[in-house]
Amino acid sequence: MNIGIITVSDRASRGEYEDQSGPALRTYCERQNWSVSRQAVVPDEVPSIQREVIALTGSCDVVLLTGGSGIAERDVTIEAVRAIAHKELPGFGEVMRAKSFERFPHAILSRASAFTRDRSLIICLPGSPKGAVECIDYVAAAVPHAVDLLRGSATH
Repeated sequence: MNIGIITVSDRASRGEYEDQSGPALRTYCERQNWSVSRQAVVPDEVPSIQREVIALTGSCDVVLLTGGSGIAERDVTIEAVRAIAHKELPGFGEVMRAKSFERFPHAILSRASAFTRDRSLIICLPGSPKGAVECIDYVAAAVPHAVDLLRGSATH
């Protein structure tokens, strides 16, 4: 599988601090033998998020976004992706929240979710490195099958 990773962060996009979530996801993906072909950092702005998602869904089987999935005013990742997605996959968010809530009660505030666009799976994850990696791990078993279904090569 070919993976693209997008970190959504105003401060990291301005160079005010080093992105840690994107590299943490890259390390996780490499351990899964998933090939990361592109990483990007964009500000918490709908047009920037949408441009990058559209660019990556043209060439990646899976696009992972980290950041902007909370409830703060600047958290617009979910709205940006939902507006350009073709289908929403609520089970991904339900599992990520339920598993995270077992250890971290504030996880109920997360809006982590997943969508499809064309033949790509898009997964929106929390912004912290630990939260992003834990959440992708909770749903990782379903990712290859989802990719096969989107490619039209799954045998149910």
